[in-house]
Order: sequence, then structure tokens, then C-alpha cells
Amino acid sequence: MVKETGFYDVLGVKPNASPDELKKAYRKLALKYHPDKNPAEGEKFKQISQAYEVLSDAQKREVYDRGGEAAIKEGGNGGGGGGGFSSPMDIFDMFFGGGSRMRRERRGKNIVHQLTVSLDDLYNGATRKLAVQKNVICERCEGRGGRKGAVEACPSCRGTGVQVRLHQLLPGMVQQLSTICGSCRGQGQRLSHRDRCKACAGRKILRQKKILEVHVDKGMKDGQKIVFHGEGDQEPGLEPGDIIIVLEQKTHPVFTRQTMDLIMTMDLQLVESLCGFQKPVQTLDNRTLLITSHPGELIRPGDKKCVLNEGMPVYRRPYEKGRLIVHFNVVFPEANFLPVNKLKQLEQYFPSTQEKSDPDSMDDDLYIYADLEDCDLSHERHRLHYIEEDFHPGGGVQCQTS
Repeated sequence: MVKETGFYDVLGVKPNASPDELKKAYRKLALKYHPDKNPAEGEKFKQISQAYEVLSDAQKREVYDRGGEAAIKEGGNGGGGGGGFSSPMDIFDMFFGGGSRMRRERRGKNIVHQLTVSLDDLYNGATRKLAVQKNVICERCEGRGGRKGAVEACPSCRGTGVQVRLHQLLPGMVQQLSTICGSCRGQGQRLSHRDRCKACAGRKILRQKKILEVHVDKGMKDGQKIVFHGEGDQEPGLEPGDIIIVLEQKTHPVFTRQTMDLIMTMDLQLVESLCGFQKPVQTLDNRTLLITSHPGELIRPGDKKCVLNEGMPVYRRPYEKGRLIVHFNVVFPEANFLPVNKLKQLEQYFPSTQEKSDPDSMDDDLYIYADLEDCDLSHERHRLHYIEEDFHPGGGVQCQTS
């Protein structure tokens, strides 16, 4: 004695129905209520699939007969496994040999858009409006493509959209080939020209403009994705896809971002690196920082210093910030910026690590005087080219003969 008959009633069979009777009932109802044929009957198609999934499995059927649908959802108290249900389209694909999956995916296509933002937007947060074009199901025909009752299953593929043929490879060895139905072009339906929907011309979908309000949160980064679930392309019988917005950051003239840190380069005159300085820096939220080095605090070329909590805000924790890292470039004065007699005065303030030599006491026979010149790398490459030519005249591969 079965506890409840709900799943049997959905398939229109008796509780003592045989496996063949269950298959026959499912085949008939699945083709009738498939979302491609009846977009408005998605819930009915789901119920049919769930009922067949349970009753076609001997263990699950036994659990259902003893405890009803509640026992199936709870996992059957260890008696059959699987408290959840499979996708209705997966069950349909398995029953009909995968034809439905060949024709289409179970979700509509995602729409991907690039959104250009500035580093200021990523620092402060911003809201942008973006217009996108997407497919929507035709409201006039409710995604049928024509008037109600005029859409018929394609007789060539029996509504599956796929034609199956057998190809004999060897005696006793046959290969099954599935191809898209040429009669209905994989749609599984047939519709006369006069019965087609005037709004969508039988295509079931229309092109529509959608305005999205995109919220760029503080701390987001270049390449980060903002997903609008279910706002992508629609198609009868499928879940809508998503709209995915990909942020693309423009180059900033002052700051470079490295994770949560902001990096900048600051030029210092030699006197500033030696004697201290104060330089203003405009932040991304329009505050002014006064970067300060005190007298006696030497800044060398290539040094870097950081200011805590003045970097990028942390995503979803905007009150936490990274560091502002300042790379210093010391600009030396031009040649001959000071008279020679003044250089002597300047020299006394710098420590010397070498012994001073008296030119008058040097033996000319022991020393060769060498003057320093600027290195011209292009000239050096040109010279090396001629040296190479001297070693390998004519260039190219050298051939040898015996």
C-alpha cells in the first residue's frame, strides 16, 4: 500500500505501473510540456521530470511508496540516497539520448561589457549608467513564435530537433550519429508562415535596450566583475543568462596601484634631499598631504618612504586603507653650476673616504692620466658592429670546404 500517489498522478499512471508504462507516460508528457514547445508550462515540465526521476529508480520508488515525497527530500532515511532532484533538462537529455543538449544550453548567453573607470572612481566609489542590448522573450506570442495552438512538433525529428541515424562500421558494429534536424533547423517545431507572430516574425525573441545602474564600490580593482544575475539574454525554455560588467581602469598621471598600495614618484633637487623639504600631494579624494623631510634626514636616489593609511581603501572595508609609497628621484644640478672656487668651500662639508693625492708629488712615469667622457651607448654598439665585421667579414653563415 503506497502512502501517497502524487507522483503517479502527475504521470497519469496507477501505483502498480510497470517500468515500460512509466517510460511511455513520461515520453508523452515530456514532449507535450517541454519548455521549447510550451514556455508557460515550465513548472509542469519540472513536476513531470521529478516524478519520473523517482519512479523510474527502483530504490527511490520504494522509498516514495513507504514515506511519500517528504521521505525522498529527506534522503529516504538512508534507503535510497539523494534528497534533491536532478535538472529537468538533464533527465530529458538522458531519456532522449542527449538531443536537447545538442541543440542548446540550459541557460541563455551571458552578456559581457567593459566599463572604463578612473583610479579616482575606484578610490571614491561611483555610479554609472550603462545601456546594453539583450534578447527578451516576445510578450505577444509568449515565446511560442506564433498563435497558440498553431505550433506543431516537427514530424521529421518528432519534436526533438535532432535526427538520429545508424551507420554500420563493421558487421555487427553500428555507430549512432545525431545531427541537427534539417526540416526545423533544430527547433523541434513547425510553424506556417501565416501563423507566425507579427511582432517577432516567429523568432520567439526580440531585441531590447536595457539601462543598468552600475555601482562601483570603493576598493574595487581593474578587471573585477560586477554580475547582474538573470539580466542576460532570454530564450524560451532556458534560464536567462547574466550581464557581466568588467571594470577597466584608465592610467592615472600620478599614482600607480599595487594591490592596496598607491605608488608615486617624487623628484627632489639635490639640496632638498640633503637639507629637507616640504612638498604637497593632492590625494584622490581632493585632500592635500604635505610630504615632509626634516633637515639632516638624508634622502638618497632610489629611496622610498611610505605614508600609512593613505593608499587604496580595502574593498568592502572602506575605512581600512593601504599605504602611499613614495619613490624618490634625486635630480642633480647641471655641470658647472658652481664656480670652481666655491666648490672648494662646498667640499669641506662632505666627508671624504679617500686619501687626497698631491699632483705635484706624482711621478709621471707611474701614472697615466685618463679623462672621463659621457658614454654614448649607440656609438658603442656601432663600434662593436665593426669589430664583429672584422672577425666575420661578409656576415652571415661561414661555409667551409675541404
